Amino acid sequence: MEAIERALEAERPCGEILNLMASVRGAVQGLTVELIEDHIRDHIAAPGTGADREQEQRAREQGADELIEVVRRYLK
Repeated sequence: MEAIERALEAERPCGEILNLMASVRGAVQGLTVELIEDHIRDHIAAPGTGADREQEQRAREQGADELIEVVRRYLK
């Protein structure tokens, strides 16, 4: 983001700024995919201890609900 700001302040060519923006967008999308994957593995698919199945199920449902909300926002 700072590189984009510096390029704008330096009045760099539009193509150069657009390339910087595309790089930032790609990096953010890559990070988003990693975070979604981690959320699925840690909060939805992770095996529980088996101590309290109802509690595990509620935790998985909550994890799924959180993920659904994030995906909805992301895809708007």
